[in-house]
Amino acid sequence: MLSQIAPGASDALMLGFETDDDSAVYRISDDIAVLLSVDFFTPIVDDPYDFGRIAAANALSDIYAMGGQPLTAMNLLAFPCSLGPDIVGEVVRGGAEKVAEAGAVTVGGHTIDDKEPKFGLSVMGTVHPDQVIRNRGAKPGDAIVLTKPLGTGLWGTALKRGKADPDSSPGAARAAIESMAQLNREAAEAMVSVGVNAATDVTGFGLAGHLYEMTKASGCSAFIDLEGVPLLSGALEWAAADVVPGRTAEIIAWASKFMRWQADADEELWMKVLCDPQTSGGLMMAVPAQNIDGLVSRLEGSGVLAAVIGAFTKGNPGHIAVR
Repeated sequence: MLSQIAPGASDALMLGFETDDDSAVYRISDDIAVLLSVDFFTPIVDDPYDFGRIAAANALSDIYAMGGQPLTAMNLLAFPCSLGPDIVGEVVRGGAEKVAEAGAVTVGGHTIDDKEPKFGLSVMGTVHPDQVIRNRGAKPGDAIVLTKPLGTGLWGTALKRGKADPDSSPGAARAAIESMAQLNREAAEAMVSVGVNAATDVTGFGLAGHLYEMTKASGCSAFIDLEGVPLLSGALEWAAADVVPGRTAEIIAWASKFMRWQADADEELWMKVLCDPQTSGGLMMAVPAQNIDGLVSRLEGSGVLAAVIGAFTKGNPGHIAVR
């Protein structure tokens, strides 16, 4: 059982894997803590270069979610030898370019022969020990701010099933790919500069799942205003056509236990969106009321989406109302 695996005992370990935070935090001095994270997955798009970019941006996001700066990255690569060096080279090139864009350095990695392709990064970053941003700490009255639109899981499924491709629907498909490849660097810099009470990145558990983690850890509840939830073009259409990732039904069944539907919108349809497992989604922040205007201005000035999608409230920890 994973619950029986405890982090190694160390006075320097500020956060381990027991807290559901986005990375481990290890203090090395009064001024510096190291952030450590790893993430990899199977291809979500056909183009190997785009796959490398997306996987790297996704892995780097864990460091940004903690308010840190990535410094080094190591490749984790599993590919069948039959694919040849050209395809693998494009994956690694895409990843390396994203790492460089983040201001970090690719320092090596490890490769194995595997029937199913996989790629990702082990990332190391730094943060001041007193400035670590966790997924807990949200307070009733804090606004919920999201920095990327939802729907990457739906679009990824459509692309993998051959329902769409960047050539037949170039605008919408390319927008989804570029959203996944976008770094959360500017979003992280904005939240560190302005100040937030908590943050996480929206990935495999969907918006609903990651908001649940934040509310549960913070001892409060929340509401989502559907009118404020940003979506990739075509996301609702794919959800209506039931072009959804395989894990969606499992996440919906779990989320139904803590979500309360108060909206007039189609619950079945929207649950597919709110529980859509994202790849390289945006940051979700708990923002004090006095900091909302400053944060929105800073994000928009950096060309980053700043969607206020709800607020944290008093009530049963983990409960989420949808209005």
